[in-house]
Amino acid sequence: MPRWRNALGIAVLVLGLAVYALAAMVVGAAIVPAHWLAQFVFYAGAGLAWLWPARRLLAWMARDG
Repeated sequence: MPRWRNALGIAVLVLGLAVYALAAMVVGAAIVPAHWLAQFVFYAGAGLAWLWPARRLLAWMARDG
């Protein structure tokens, strides 16, 4: 497993997650009603949505070659 792949993957994961979290906050503040249930549903969904691309990135990092 090449070290450069791990280093690049970690950098992309950390930077991407930070950008995603900021974007989710901006979108949530702009479109989600002030009701606690609407906010809970949106932020729970946004909190889980980043797992799909992260899983693909981690699989790429673990690949041989």
